[in-house]
Amino acid sequence: MNTIARSQGQIRRSQVITTYGPGALIDLPRDSAIVGGLERWPRESELEEIDEPRLVCKLQMALASSNSPRLYAPPAAANSPGEKVQGIGVWRFPAWFVVQEAPVPGVRQRSRRLVHRRALDEKRRFDGRQVVATRFVRACPKGHVDDIDWYGFVHGLDDNCRRQLWLDEFGTSGDLSDLRVRCECGKGRGMHEAKEIEINPLGPCRGQRPWLSAYAGEPCGKPSRLLIRTASNAYFPQVLSVLSLPDRGGEVEHVVQELWDDLQIVDDLGGLAFIKRKPKVAEKLSPFSDDEVMAAISQSRQGTGTDRAVKHIELDALLAAPEGFGDDVPIDPDFHARRLPDSAWRGSELCGDIEAVIQVHRLREVLALIGFTRFEAIMPDIHGEYETDVELAQIAQEPSWFPAVENRGEGVFLQLRTSAIRAWLIKQGVQKRLDALTEGHEKWIQQRSSQRLFPGGPYVLLHTLSHLLLQSLAMRCGYPATSIRERIYVDEEAGHFGLLLYTASPDAEGTLGGLVQQAQYIEDHLAQALRMGALCSNDPVCAQHTPGQSMEERWLHGAACHGCALVAETSCEMRNDYLDRALVVPVLGLEDAAFFDLVP
Repeated sequence: MNTIARSQGQIRRSQVITTYGPGALIDLPRDSAIVGGLERWPRESELEEIDEPRLVCKLQMALASSNSPRLYAPPAAANSPGEKVQGIGVWRFPAWFVVQEAPVPGVRQRSRRLVHRRALDEKRRFDGRQVVATRFVRACPKGHVDDIDWYGFVHGLDDNCRRQLWLDEFGTSGDLSDLRVRCECGKGRGMHEAKEIEINPLGPCRGQRPWLSAYAGEPCGKPSRLLIRTASNAYFPQVLSVLSLPDRGGEVEHVVQELWDDLQIVDDLGGLAFIKRKPKVAEKLSPFSDDEVMAAISQSRQGTGTDRAVKHIELDALLAAPEGFGDDVPIDPDFHARRLPDSAWRGSELCGDIEAVIQVHRLREVLALIGFTRFEAIMPDIHGEYETDVELAQIAQEPSWFPAVENRGEGVFLQLRTSAIRAWLIKQGVQKRLDALTEGHEKWIQQRSSQRLFPGGPYVLLHTLSHLLLQSLAMRCGYPATSIRERIYVDEEAGHFGLLLYTASPDAEGTLGGLVQQAQYIEDHLAQALRMGALCSNDPVCAQHTPGQSMEERWLHGAACHGCALVAETSCEMRNDYLDRALVVPVLGLEDAAFFDLVP
């Protein structure tokens, strides 16, 4: 393995966080490579630091570290010809190549030699012929990746034969069943056997981490699995994200501490009302409700801090938005939200269970890459937190900082009535449907080591409604559905339930306002979403899908498929899991579990 010293191409900053981060396998114009770890990045002093205290705190908790990590943006492209070029180092990988042999006329079978990088000449050719990197490597669930031991695969680990290897192709599909690796000694083996993990055809994993260096291996020994370099399961980034919303809890705690000499004697609402007769106290406490102030006083008296979920803090900030149309100034470029007056959007009983519609005119989203997995993605829970027992592949040998990007954009927040959610949950049909979804969830965790709990009925309801609304909004807002993302908010203790649909982009001050203006037509979008959810082109198969008895092992889906509720995985915070149209609107054969009884 050797490094590529010269510039080989460009990728966007956001792609470094989501697609081509450290450890990702990438094809460059002339080379196949693996993106280097943070040690191969420019020095911290040469990068732009991103300030987001809440994300830093969550990173510290996720990594169980006593030190506060820092966030830096990936290096930017040069803006002028004379400007110093900053880049991210990559290592050439894999080390095995396929020779571009000339096809034999009239012969359907094609045979090409398999050669190691050491056999190439100074022009990186073999016998005067061009070579391309093999598309097959081996990896393990810990994220390790390595070259296949081709000699060991063909001959067995105890055979010392090192004669020329050939890759024979018997068709044009490239399917593993049409490929065979053979040696000039006469031995050979079909590539389809490389997928049979039970017989361990690729041998034990050597714990190689070539994105860090050739000498950064670690003990492993797990059975190696076949991995195609360009496959979508070769790299799953683990990203933590927060919206830069004001922490209302932190604000009231700060004010209470500032007024502690006056507030320390307050024991109840009557005492608070008495103290608020002081003009100075009343002025500073005016932005907060009495309940918020009393909670902060109790917390200060007990001397305990809060460890609230990121989403709960965001939800409080959204619900605290004052009423208006967003035309007041000054506007905070990081967060500017206004509760849309009911008269601007409420027109019929269809929206009777909608508590509020909030226009988020400005928002700032910060995302940080903390690691990655291969073969299968690890998803956060409903509060945006990752499981602590998940084993990640590290992006640096001793990470002290993490790559991050900030996006700015706009969105629409929808809050459902708490009383409507509570009344819906106690319906017999709803409970029966949730039992079926829970059974599917239990089947799913039996196949994995995950201890994730079932997210609950309100989350599945909001998540499915979000997907249906997203598709309707994309028809009229001017943004494609793939650029609209979601955040689902469920705070059972406080009784707050809502969803945020937003769009954001890097390297821009904001977006064009097309999405936020659709809040005024939310009733039309809701009607369209319910119509889409009521009948799928795959019904009755889709509507009558039972999660716990899924032959295709779609354990986390109720009435949901690509014809109705599934959207692009870049838009979904749960990779299209935990969806069920039957909880939103009546579907064929299941009419008694829906939250919305009316179908326009």
